[in-house]
Amino acid sequence: MSDTLRITLVKSMIGRPEKHRKVLAGMGLRKLNRTVELEDTPSVRGMIRKVSHLVSVEENRDEVA
Repeated sequence: MSDTLRITLVKSMIGRPEKHRKVLAGMGLRKLNRTVELEDTPSVRGMIRKVSHLVSVEENRDEVA
């Protein structure tokens, strides 16, 4: 049972520092309003924290019936 995060790029990376662009590329976000699903790990949480002003995050909980 693993939890995932849905991360959407909501603000443009134009004019942003190169570090922010690399973090977004590392998460797989290249175009505006695109969404990726990543596992909820400490490294992904750290990446989100670096670019929190550019992304929207939703938590997906996998539940077993």
